[in-house]
Amino acid sequence: MSTINYYTPEGLQKLKVELQDLKIRGRAKAADDLREARDKGDLSENAEYDAAKDAQGLLELKIAKLEEVLGNARLLDETNLDLSKVLIMSKVKLKNLKNNMVLDYTLVAEEEANLATGKISVKSPIGKGLLGKSVGETAEITVPAGKLQFQVLEISR
Repeated sequence: MSTINYYTPEGLQKLKVELQDLKIRGRAKAADDLREARDKGDLSENAEYDAAKDAQGLLELKIAKLEEVLGNARLLDETNLDLSKVLIMSKVKLKNLKNNMVLDYTLVAEEEANLATGKISVKSPIGKGLLGKSVGETAEITVPAGKLQFQVLEISR
């Protein structure tokens, strides 16, 4: 069963560009690698040919997975977001109750996550723990390093 994921226009476009690149450049490179390996002689004992075939198979698997993701992707209309609770595409200001550090995150689909830019996946432990919380509520989240407590200070678009 496939899962429907919601994306920003930028995130959806990035996935489409990646798929197009894999189909055009990735397949061309795989074909060149196969052709080059095939020219090296007996295919029954050609490890380079076997490696090129394996790489081609992995490329096709990645293309199929990306096509499935895009087939189940939905564009999220950010103008209709409910700002009373944390949802996908919510920008959340949090306070870590252990060290009083204030953090800003945007909850996004798994493929758009990038911690360096403050985008966390709704499928991550922190993302899951924040979903449905309102301003003022505390989320106790279990992460590999232990339990964290975050107070939701603000929710915006």
